[in-house]
Amino acid sequence: MAGFRFASLGSGSEGNALVAEVIEGGTVTRVMIDCGFGLRECERRLQRLGIEPAGLSGILVTHEHGDHIGGVARVARKHGVPVWMTYGTFVASNLGGVGPYKSELDFPVHLIDHHEPFSIGGIEVHPFPVPHDAREPAQFVLSDGERRLGVLTDLGASTPHVEAMLAGCEALVLECNHDGEMLRSGAYPASLKARVGGRYGHLENAQAAALLARVAHPGLRHVVAAHLSQQNNTPDLARAALAEALNCAADWIGIAEQEAGFDWRSLD
Repeated sequence: MAGFRFASLGSGSEGNALVAEVIEGGTVTRVMIDCGFGLRECERRLQRLGIEPAGLSGILVTHEHGDHIGGVARVARKHGVPVWMTYGTFVASNLGGVGPYKSELDFPVHLIDHHEPFSIGGIEVHPFPVPHDAREPAQFVLSDGERRLGVLTDLGASTPHVEAMLAGCEALVLECNHDGEMLRSGAYPASLKARVGGRYGHLENAQAAALLARVAHPGLRHVVAAHLSQQNNTPDLARAALAEALNCAADWIGIAEQEAGFDWRSLD
């Protein structure tokens, strides 16, 4: 039996986590990208997907912001789950509160180069750098050797390298953080508007759609809009922007919701 599927525990400013699972020959590899939820909340959301936390093979961390890393240490410590992140994220995160080199951590942390692929069990992990206001942020493409899932949240602008990494992915989870007009006319202070809308902030719908149009191909089977702002975006606006880029029906575009995330999607 073989299989490759993925699901979201939730996506947005209140917490982010996504799980991908590869089954090959009866062996299950299951990784979680980020964990921005508290321990009990993460456990509850994993159980909603039929997953026991101890069944995770690893946690990949994109960067040190709390909505992505807030629950990592507690989940890893309680359930014995190893963690992978860049050195910059490692230093900036202060995981465990034991200083910049984390010599006393009681769970394993593996430092990665965000230009070098590596494997966790049956999952090939291809990290890549992105422009974002964090120390050394990375995003990830996950593969079972044949099919590829690209996960891209928390970046202010696309780059040729980002698009090269996402080219050929059969599934994309793509940040649609805000609608440009809603952000400009909304209640955020000017400084926050500038940060969110800047090159090191978050993708707006139109930027995400332009990126999607450049990497779209006939084998693309799943597109999910993620990390939507509750104040500066709506699911309908995000769907419409991505659907226009693909010339498809808006309801074909999935949404990663803050509370519900999204249920399992298969690449089989």
